[in-house]
Amino acid sequence: MSEPILRVEDLHAAVEGHEILKGIDLEVMPGEIHAIMGPNGSGKSTLANTLLGNPAFEVTAGRILFKGDDVTAWSTDVRAKAGMFLAFQYPEEVSGVPIVQFLRRALSARRGEDLSVLELRITIMEWLERLGMDPSFGDRYLNEGFSGGEKKRNEVLQMAVLEPDLAVLDETDSGLDIDALRLVARGVRTVLEARPDMGTVLVTHYRRILDELEPHRVHVLAGGRIVESGGSDLATRLEEKGYEEWLV
Repeated sequence: MSEPILRVEDLHAAVEGHEILKGIDLEVMPGEIHAIMGPNGSGKSTLANTLLGNPAFEVTAGRILFKGDDVTAWSTDVRAKAGMFLAFQYPEEVSGVPIVQFLRRALSARRGEDLSVLELRITIMEWLERLGMDPSFGDRYLNEGFSGGEKKRNEVLQMAVLEPDLAVLDETDSGLDIDALRLVARGVRTVLEARPDMGTVLVTHYRRILDELEPHRVHVLAGGRIVESGGSDLATRLEEKGYEEWLV
């Protein structure tokens, strides 16, 4: 049996001295999709940011292991180069930086070699076609003037081009109408089909994206802890009854 892509052991994390995560255990095998659900303030985005080493989130106990390596003390850029990826809930706009140039620098760092713009443009054009996106997309400035759906589809494009081994999707469905959600989910599925061994941690409030992506495991995060885990039926139960039973 292969080793987990991600193993989180008794993870505690704090922001400005306030403990948010209070002992998270999680194991993601190659090719698995794990959904993290929970009410506002439960620690979902804190977990996503802590996994990718955001310095604003301090690990106070526990470990994060990626492909068997303890990455708990690794900086964000080192984790990214190693194959960890975070799709942001609120992607930043960067004026004056074309997407193709941004991805060239990111992929060159990931591979440890300087790629030409031409090499990358060919890759981007192939992925734009596979994702059903406009060929001019790569020449637009990073997220500048993008709709919510375009920002999220750009995150999927980045995930496709950078070829991570682990993708953490922080509320990729937030702010999307049903049509935009389906486009984004279809894009994620296309990337997963191309990289069947990629592990995915999907942070979400709602079941509707899970209907599109069909997670292997669903986890309820409440009060900084995973309080229950199960299959897709758990997401259905949450949709019907909410989180009250874990908020006592």
